[in-house]
Amino acid sequence: MKNVFVSTQPELHRRHFIRGAGCALALPMLEAMTPAFGRSSLTSPRRMVAIQTNQGIMPMFFFPENAGRDYEATDYLKILAAHRDQLTVFSGLNHPGVDGGHAADKCFLTGTPHPARGGFRNGVSLDQFIAERVGSHTRFPSLTLAVTNEPFTISFTRSGAPIPAERSPSNLFAALFLQSDLRQVEKQVAALKQGRSMLDFIGEQSARLNRTLGRADQARMDQYFTSVRELERRMQASEEWQYKPKPKVKAKQPVDNTDRMAFVQRSRTMFDLVKLALETDSTRTVALQINTTVIHSITHHGGREEMVSELKGHETGQFEAFNHLLNQLAGTAESGETLLDRTSILYGTSMGNANSHSNYNLPILLAGGGFKHGQHLAFNTKNNKPLANVFVSVLQRLGIEADTFSSSTGPIRGLELA
Repeated sequence: MKNVFVSTQPELHRRHFIRGAGCALALPMLEAMTPAFGRSSLTSPRRMVAIQTNQGIMPMFFFPENAGRDYEATDYLKILAAHRDQLTVFSGLNHPGVDGGHAADKCFLTGTPHPARGGFRNGVSLDQFIAERVGSHTRFPSLTLAVTNEPFTISFTRSGAPIPAERSPSNLFAALFLQSDLRQVEKQVAALKQGRSMLDFIGEQSARLNRTLGRADQARMDQYFTSVRELERRMQASEEWQYKPKPKVKAKQPVDNTDRMAFVQRSRTMFDLVKLALETDSTRTVALQINTTVIHSITHHGGREEMVSELKGHETGQFEAFNHLLNQLAGTAESGETLLDRTSILYGTSMGNANSHSNYNLPILLAGGGFKHGQHLAFNTKNNKPLANVFVSVLQRLGIEADTFSSSTGPIRGLELA
């Protein structure tokens, strides 16, 4: 008879609290909170990549007709056939109140309603919410990227400020893998220290001001102080990373391609760098905007066959590039699993139908991350479920204590762990 190991250590629930003197403090993710036979995965981190293509995805080539695990793959999903068991197709999702056609692009990861209204102020994006909680473990708390020649971004701070996206694969490669000489390091550290001293000054001035404000403004200032302290912490961590050697990779620094029509090739290049960034644990959170505004005119095809055919060719190329990313992650081993097993990949668009500028029934895929995939989760295409429910499921899979995010009503129903 083989020896059988039985753990005698009590298991804690992941929502366990320390209580005393009328206070409760939530515990971080501990080994005791996972089943004994699943603890080896703690040696390998979980990650999230979110990708938005901003000109929609033609629904008739994306959404399966039938729900469940026996769905018949559509033309676009056939491209991802090798990863069918590692992805879930969603229909019947949107961001409640996020309207305005193309204006919704900026809300793909925030879910903040009415982006086209005057005075609109965005909320924190999913990637930055994650970075606030796990970003200190890596050289880059998050990567905000874009395949574009214009200043597009889908990442926003807690105060709703846009985070500029890195658009150059060459610059991204240099930041990730090319070691600066000592003089450059010293200059970067000096700049970081100067930034921290300015934050100290702002904090002192703000504290004096705060004593003269009413209760509502004091609450806003408290939120501001929290943001300042978080920024200080990140800057201090960045200072420490300056002296640590960067990982070495066999890949060569890419040459930038600025051809706006080459968005498929440019996407593949950026996907290759995303894979390297994850593989070297340079970051655990990536947000990538793919700007295809150059084909905007044919997204208003009106059903004309030649325009639909041309647009389908471009979108087919995009799915082939996405399949390339999945191939790369699935082919990279990590602690007995693969990078795809450890990474939740969200892919979709804020345009349910670009032909009519609809922001309902968004084409959304979730791949990897250790979920029980291989299904089409179909919700009401008229009365949509919040896309933010998928975000909550991803957050919880990352080990982040979150029951809500943006407009969510909880984790998405039907998406289970593998």
